[in-house]
Amino acid sequence: MDAQATAAFLRPFLDLKDPRRHNVRHVFTDILTIAILAVLCRSDDWAEVVEWAKAQRQWLQTFLALPHGIPSADTFRRVFARIDPAGFERCFAAWTATLAGCLEGKLVSLDGKTLRRSFEHAWAKHQSLHMVSAWCRDNQLVLGQLAVQAKSNEITAIPALLDLLSVKGAVISIDAMGCQKETAAAVVGRQADYLLAVKENQPALCQKVQAVAREAVLEQSKGLSGMRHGYHEQSEEGHGRVETRRVWVTDEVQGLGADLLSQWEGLAAVAVVEATRQDLGDLTGKITTERRYYITSIKGCDAERIGQLIRGHWGVENQLHWRLDMGFREDESRLRKGHGAQNFSRLRRIVINKLKNDPRKVSLKVKRYRCSIDREYLIDRLRQ
Repeated sequence: MDAQATAAFLRPFLDLKDPRRHNVRHVFTDILTIAILAVLCRSDDWAEVVEWAKAQRQWLQTFLALPHGIPSADTFRRVFARIDPAGFERCFAAWTATLAGCLEGKLVSLDGKTLRRSFEHAWAKHQSLHMVSAWCRDNQLVLGQLAVQAKSNEITAIPALLDLLSVKGAVISIDAMGCQKETAAAVVGRQADYLLAVKENQPALCQKVQAVAREAVLEQSKGLSGMRHGYHEQSEEGHGRVETRRVWVTDEVQGLGADLLSQWEGLAAVAVVEATRQDLGDLTGKITTERRYYITSIKGCDAERIGQLIRGHWGVENQLHWRLDMGFREDESRLRKGHGAQNFSRLRRIVINKLKNDPRKVSLKVKRYRCSIDREYLIDRLRQ
């Protein structure tokens, strides 16, 4: 049963090419299998992968070839540094597509994360690897990821990542860095909707959006009916503060001007979110207010839905990036040779997707610990 579960899980990755040409002593699929299993079982670098494999050698020999025993840490390091990351990502995206199923109406958030210690030299910290990930809030799945050399290159990485994914019918949310005309066109071209944060990096758009949004806010506050708009308000108390979120949406975007509308493909509505926070422990009664602006290709004025989507976008930070740092210590990883850092990062995301179906409300760290001590649980995760 161990062999069947492992073989079924590896099937989407069998097209991944072995980067080695000469002096091959270890089977490539053995190396890949051990790496995935070891990361599931709390291994966070190649030395830990090897130690885990040596401890489990008797069991691994029941379904792996291992013609020369357990590969060394140097072997894992060299192989994963040379694996084609684009090929690995294609296999990963194909696998996650089968897990995610239809994305119609679901939120897919795109956001970047820097692997802070992945720089090769101390004087080149600005060269740390930056990964852009696609996170499906509804399925709690990483759908794909691509590496870029610097934060600014997210602009070109986002359309490339979309090329790898089947996002028809989904809502693609991106922060202000990805608010680009090319991104909007790429999303619409894939028969999806976009929800883009607007800030000063698009000055002309930002000014126009703010003007249209202010008019919608005025219409609602004065009880006027001159502009079509939607409004939703929600208050929550917790963590020692009261937070009220107000959302205004209007699909009367003519005020943006014909020139801007022609440049932003599919632009159908403008939204503004106002968050008001009061710290209950602050005796001065200080209240802070922040407004954020958005454009979207979603038609209509459903302010409640837009508010839910905007809030849901931050799941990529709270549910993915935070897990990578807390559950895998990703920011502490010192992998830096070749493609090693981004390929190991992909192993982490494979593990996140495999562990998502455990219904217990325990941390990713605890689930990985359970994998390391309970082989039946580990095999059950592989079957998922």
